[in-house]
Amino acid sequence: MHCNRCFMFAAFLLCLTPSATPFQGPSSSAGPLIEPRVRPERRQANLLPANPPPANLRIDASLVLVPAHVTDALGAPVTDLAKENFRILQDGVEQPITYFATEETPVSVGFLFDSSASMRNKMHQSSEAAAAFFKTANKDDEFFLVEFNERAKLSVPFTSDVNEVYERVAHARPLGRTSLLDAIHLALEQMKGARHTRKAIVIVSDGGDNRSRYTFGEIKNAMLESDVQVYSMGIFDPEDRRKRTPEEKNGPHLLGELSAESGGKHFSVDNLNDLPAISLQIGEELRSQYVLGYAPPSPDKDGKYHQIKLTLISAPSEAGKLDLRYRRGYFALAP
Repeated sequence: MHCNRCFMFAAFLLCLTPSATPFQGPSSSAGPLIEPRVRPERRQANLLPANPPPANLRIDASLVLVPAHVTDALGAPVTDLAKENFRILQDGVEQPITYFATEETPVSVGFLFDSSASMRNKMHQSSEAAAAFFKTANKDDEFFLVEFNERAKLSVPFTSDVNEVYERVAHARPLGRTSLLDAIHLALEQMKGARHTRKAIVIVSDGGDNRSRYTFGEIKNAMLESDVQVYSMGIFDPEDRRKRTPEEKNGPHLLGELSAESGGKHFSVDNLNDLPAISLQIGEELRSQYVLGYAPPSPDKDGKYHQIKLTLISAPSEAGKLDLRYRRGYFALAP
């Protein structure tokens, strides 16, 4: 009788033990989930300076560097252009190109992940997009994670461990409203401690801002003063257009303008199944760029904004229509 009671009690405890959880996230004990790529050898270089400067848009006493992306009509990177295929103007005046390179350099990336309540049905595909992006990383890259809903928070500071960032994304729980602009501000502040001169912010969000303290104008000005490129994946459901708030309806414009000003790109996502492929494309673009440099005509420190215009000339005829993206200008150093 005593044995039967023990058996029944054990069976009762077993029934209380949950057989499954509603969300199966990654487990750190299972070993690495994402293996960084091995950084490839330099693909092409035509370097005029003896010691190549870092690959970001900046100005010092002798050189302005402009990172540029060129893609074909299908969105694939075009990597076989030469220095002679480009033309640079500063404030409307053409400048001789004195530096030209196409090599992969380490990048510092801030991954901004929307975990507001409206993302509830999009979390799984969004975490898959994050996994696809992190698979393009190499061991020299560094990442941080900013999650945002009611407020923006730094969930993972700079790290080279992509699995640490991915696990946090995969376990995020949606709630509250959307503080997108605050998240971008936090990311720009975090970028001041980046190890690499190539910097990018990658945003995954489903709409406009309805919670931030910072305004669009403030964030736009901060972007112009930084050397950070913005890539955004805006998840916008056309069927929900009537239900969306004015802030949400403005989401595509907000993300698109910030991305374009920085030399990055905005991807409007209508089909959630496209997210991983778009994320993979962003990762590849970050590591498939041209870097062009020129000596500024007035290297004095005037603290003013100078406009840059970059165009393609004499591109190979078989290349077809090409899309050129680059940062549109820079602030000179203050006196």
